[in-house]
Amino acid sequence: MNLIDTINKDNLPKHLAIIMDGNGRWAKQKGLLRALGHESGTKAVRETVETCAKLGIENLTLYAFSTENWNRPKLEVDTLMKLLIKSLKNELKTLMNNNIKLITIGNFEKLPSSAQKELSQVISQTKDNDRMTLTLALSYGSREEIVSAIKEISSKVKNNIISIDAIDESIINQHLYTQNLPDVDLLIRTSGEHRISNFLLWQIAYAELYFTDVLWPDFREKDLYEAIISYQKRERRFGKTSEQIK
Repeated sequence: MNLIDTINKDNLPKHLAIIMDGNGRWAKQKGLLRALGHESGTKAVRETVETCAKLGIENLTLYAFSTENWNRPKLEVDTLMKLLIKSLKNELKTLMNNNIKLITIGNFEKLPSSAQKELSQVISQTKDNDRMTLTLALSYGSREEIVSAIKEISSKVKNNIISIDAIDESIINQHLYTQNLPDVDLLIRTSGEHRISNFLLWQIAYAELYFTDVLWPDFREKDLYEAIISYQKRERRFGKTSEQIK
């Protein structure tokens, strides 16, 4: 029996998030430049996006570039930005063919103007697609996102737009970058690391976590299936007891 046949299509994560880790180590193991690791990682992105759309997953968020990644060597950062632009141009057809909408979260203004321009064009061209929403976390950091939300809410309280007593989880959600996305159900991290790395800290409060030793450039359809099968075997209680769930 194929792995896909064991997946329950009625119990898919509505929001899947992935920390795509291991490009550099993959390249190092093969005696290649780190840039070639990142380039090979784009194949895993394409296969993962297409597989998620095929399965019927509604929301996929990929951690593409963190706020901390700006501290990497300039050559690597420049290479990543060029690869981003190239990938956007190359993958537009895939997004359109699969009816996938692209959005981004993060500090968009820190990206190079050429990357901003390409992103804006792809976002505009895919805005009416409704099979799946693909979110790229670019220049993204969860702590920065939460600080930004607190500042915006505080400003509204100061200007009597929101009362302090009205602040609840819903109000906070409305001021996060992910305001139009549901909470994460399943978070996957590749490469054997067991960290969250400042990714969607608020949104993964009740997410199932799945860690795999597979380096991102080697992550394929079967690896995604294995993660989803693991997710479907878990009992999600959200603070309740097993007896209450049953």
